[in-house]
Amino acid sequence: MNIRIEQMKPVLGSTEQNLLKMVESIEKGIEAGDDIIVFPELALNGYMLEDIVFETAMRDVPEILLEKSKEISIIFGMAELGEEEYPYNTAYYLEDEKVIHKHRKVYLPDYGMFSEGRYFAAGEKIRAFDTKFGRMGMLICEDAWHQSAHYILAQDGAKYIFSIANAPAKLGVNKASVSATWKALLKSSSISNGVFNIMTNRTGVEDGITFFGNSVVIDPTGEVVKEAGYFNEETLCCCINPCCIRRARTSAPVFKAEKLDLTIRELKRIQKNRFE
Repeated sequence: MNIRIEQMKPVLGSTEQNLLKMVESIEKGIEAGDDIIVFPELALNGYMLEDIVFETAMRDVPEILLEKSKEISIIFGMAELGEEEYPYNTAYYLEDEKVIHKHRKVYLPDYGMFSEGRYFAAGEKIRAFDTKFGRMGMLICEDAWHQSAHYILAQDGAKYIFSIANAPAKLGVNKASVSATWKALLKSSSISNGVFNIMTNRTGVEDGITFFGNSVVIDPTGEVVKEAGYFNEETLCCCINPCCIRRARTSAPVFKAEKLDLTIRELKRIQKNRFE
């Protein structure tokens, strides 16, 4: 499976400009024979939207993206206007001119520089889905910091977890340490669940916030297969072999030994005790 990661710099609030840029990248991916192209979180809108989220949120996926998905599968993020007129931070998987799945960001950060909870409604589901390349899952930035989200997707049959992000290089934190934290989280997920983790981060600066890039692909043994550089726009192409999943799960059968019934039972006990 040939994956094309677009570590791009969206223009804040300019959906038309961002869409044109995405279509150009998609056409290059089609020409190269890639199977899946991945864009970052809120690639169509930019991140620091605040009040303009209500101006840029869309109810439907742009038709041109659906058309292009006939030739290449597309993962991207945009501000979605939901049925209740609330905006959601949403990831889409498009294939064969259809929306195969959408994931609404569950964990909306409201600390430090983040204020997503003020402008977005939270999603309420974490589910895997079937594609012509296998069963997959999608997470959005903060979602990926919760190991429970990875666990749910893997138990639901996902073999590939795509995390799209707008991860900043936090002030006063060395760029390598921010990246190392992300990699540690994804490596843990890959090893314990026997899955590929594909993280696509944006780059550029918005309202004084710098996004560090360093998109990465991690195999089921926790090894970095390929990664992009820091701070610059970059296209990262990677061919991943599904056989790696079978080999990893055979040599270290942690996933096979997982006791789902026990986990559910103990979590129910904890929930009951916590809220009584």
